[in-house]
Amino acid sequence: MEKKKKKYTEQEAYTRLSALCAMGEHCCHDVQKKMKNWELPEGAEERIVEKLVKERFIDEGRFARAFVMDKFRYNRWGKIRIQQELRLRQIPQKHIDEALEEIESDDNLSTLSEIIKKKRPSVKGRNEYEIKGKLIRFALGRGFSMDDITKVIGNIDEADY
Repeated sequence: MEKKKKKYTEQEAYTRLSALCAMGEHCCHDVQKKMKNWELPEGAEERIVEKLVKERFIDEGRFARAFVMDKFRYNRWGKIRIQQELRLRQIPQKHIDEALEEIESDDNLSTLSEIIKKKRPSVKGRNEYEIKGKLIRFALGRGFSMDDITKVIGNIDEADY
């Protein structure tokens, strides 16, 4: 069953999107995705996005910084996963790199250490080798680098579990 498209004028769409962007950070990709479900006049999508960017309702660098800090602090994602998500949202690489630089290396390792220690009691395996393999796969799925994972797993004693 196909969703019925909502019909908006260019000004109505702009007003709705500017209000949305004023409430939280959004990128051009998010806004364009939202407009796909709207019936708009020819060429309106591009004009609306240009106007939102010009009036600084949308700032991809600002969005990238906010996204990185939210996903790192609250979702406990690693740099690799965050970078992939930003690429899916078509954020320019320079903005991604600048935003990821804000994550301190020590914070990255301490976050990884915390999530591994928290996950360890629920991981079942026949031996320590199998358990460490499962923890490594878990951390890789969260977007942490293999170098960081091996540092953290090597530094955690079995008594820490």
